[in-house]
Amino acid sequence: MTADDPISRLDDDGYPAYTMGRAADMLGTTQGFLRALGEARLITPLRSEGGHRRYSRYQLRIAARARELVDQGAPIEAACRIIILEDQLEEAQRINAEYRRNAEPAAR
Repeated sequence: MTADDPISRLDDDGYPAYTMGRAADMLGTTQGFLRALGEARLITPLRSEGGHRRYSRYQLRIAARARELVDQGAPIEAACRIIILEDQLEEAQRINAEYRRNAEPAAR
């Protein structure tokens, strides 16, 4: 298999391998829910040459988290905001940990 082989890309979390219908089935939700996540700019699916939405595994994990929050009673807009804030917090914690690691040799 070569790098251009579509089968080898299936291991890539960012590869848009799933149609909207398949993604909705996998998540146990509706296509409208996925459209709403796109409208809220939580996820932006790639488009096929024919204009159909295609989702990656990474995007499906985000959509699954949104569904979890909506199932718990959060409005979709709030669920999207929570996920964005969770992502920002995780990134800030990663950066802080990196700063701490870099500062340790200087403190010695």
